[in-house]
Amino acid sequence: MSPRVRRTAVVLAIALLAPSAGCGGGPDRARSARPATHEPGATGSRRPVPKAVPEPATTPDSPAPRGFTLVASGDVLPHDSVIRQAKEAAGGDGYEFRPMLAGVAPVVSGADVAICHMETVYGDDDGPYTGYPAFTSPPQIAEALRATGYDSCSTASNHTLDDGAEGLRRTLDALDRAGIEHAGSARTEAEAREPAWLRAGTAKIAQLAYTYGTNGYPLPAGQPWAVDLIDERKIVEDARAARRAGADVIVVSLHWGTEWQTAPDARQLRLGRALTASRTADRPDIDLVVGTHAHVPQAYERVNGTWVVYGMGDQVAGPMTNHEGEHDPRGNQSTIGRFTFAPPARPGGRWEVTRAEFIPQWMDTAAGRVVNLNAAIDGGAERLTAVRDRIRDVVLSRGGATDGLVMGR
Repeated sequence: MSPRVRRTAVVLAIALLAPSAGCGGGPDRARSARPATHEPGATGSRRPVPKAVPEPATTPDSPAPRGFTLVASGDVLPHDSVIRQAKEAAGGDGYEFRPMLAGVAPVVSGADVAICHMETVYGDDDGPYTGYPAFTSPPQIAEALRATGYDSCSTASNHTLDDGAEGLRRTLDALDRAGIEHAGSARTEAEAREPAWLRAGTAKIAQLAYTYGTNGYPLPAGQPWAVDLIDERKIVEDARAARRAGADVIVVSLHWGTEWQTAPDARQLRLGRALTASRTADRPDIDLVVGTHAHVPQAYERVNGTWVVYGMGDQVAGPMTNHEGEHDPRGNQSTIGRFTFAPPARPGGRWEVTRAEFIPQWMDTAAGRVVNLNAAIDGGAERLTAVRDRIRDVVLSRGGATDGLVMGR
């Protein structure tokens, strides 16, 4: 059976078994970009072969470590309707996604480091493009993410292999061209060994990313490293390797959880506890965990002294249909997490989160715009208050407020 026939067979199976396939909302039923500081070097990509992150030269005039803000947001999941809206925004010539994200650009570009989750893979420059169940998205999305202010994206999801190794490669190539780092999928074995390296002032940040599975698509022949799958031992080993390579802060992005379930499931709770409990000497191996996949916002919780975002929800998606075949507005609700890190009190100590915030978002599917709900309500859209308040209640449902979690603007 040819690879294309095999892919078609799997797509048909996914369509028939939508509850297990994930991202089932699919088909329509009815700042100027700031310069990011990335690590130099490349072997078939922008990212370096495994090596320690260079330490800056230390002199009496070297700047003292300073704190930084990091934001992370949920799934970018372009359904057919989203692709059509981007084509209309471009006047029929190409695809323009920047207006779709303009409403959250001030929050994203205002952070020192911004992380997104690119759930789907990209098609060729001239298409064709598809939505659910097997996604191939316009590569112009990468340019819009960079213009919005994103520095890095997790790319490990249940849709990473929707178009095989070629789709994976096209996606990472497009992110490279846009100047966006990425973690969770790889074109080469050397690339797979590296996290996404980012800098914020003097701080060196490593992002790692993993997914629970790939919707039944097998890993490409001879490429067992192409997509990082969730494995507790491997995640800890990768985090420790990044620390040895010079990472001050380690962020783990996880594509996990149960779709349409607001409460984190048993695996999320168990893995969250295990990862945040892992330590080397007196220092945690992981400094932040951010989750995607469930389609709906989930709670933020401080576990073993480390913040875990169980699920941020879908940032970009078309009208969502749940597993009962009903339109579910929760599928267009999400959050941005914003965390302020302070430098350690002593060299080699932990960079501590001194402020944890969430910013409620809503995808206005009629207008094709992501809305910062607090900004919209402040501007007079009082009708959105109930949506904002529902998201707030979910995010705070596991006691985050008692550990200082607040709603940001």
